[in-house]
Amino acid sequence: MQLAESAGAYVIATASPRSSSRATAAGADEIIDHTAADVIVAVKRPVDVALNLAPVDPAQLAALLGLIRPGGVLVHTTVWMAAPADEDRGVRGINLFVHSDAEQLSHMVALIDRGELRVEVARRVPLAELPALHAAAAGALPNGKAVVVPRT
Repeated sequence: MQLAESAGAYVIATASPRSSSRATAAGADEIIDHTAADVIVAVKRPVDVALNLAPVDPAQLAALLGLIRPGGVLVHTTVWMAAPADEDRGVRGINLFVHSDAEQLSHMVALIDRGELRVEVARRVPLAELPALHAAAAGALPNGKAVVVPRT
């Protein structure tokens, strides 16, 4: 959200009441409480980009296509199903995977160092506790990032 906001985008985010203030602080212009409303119904005007970061039912993902204006894009980050597209309207589906790029990562670090990008670190976990962190990922983790710290 922070990067989209800094690029001048109008950001519509989904969040629960528990995390809506963080979404607003990160640059969301509008928040849809996904625990109380259907996102497909709540979005009132077409968007250029829909970014899906969470596992959803294939039908829910396909329904997002209807929110995107012709020529737009659906970006999907979960790997268990492909992003759908709507070729008739020129809406592309992109499957986004992590790509380690040293130049991009250096740019992100510079943004963080200048205070232009904030990363919420929820906790620091010793490397020896990494298996427990992965096990906890199936449950409710604290919001924010977990930083794994090697033993020094």
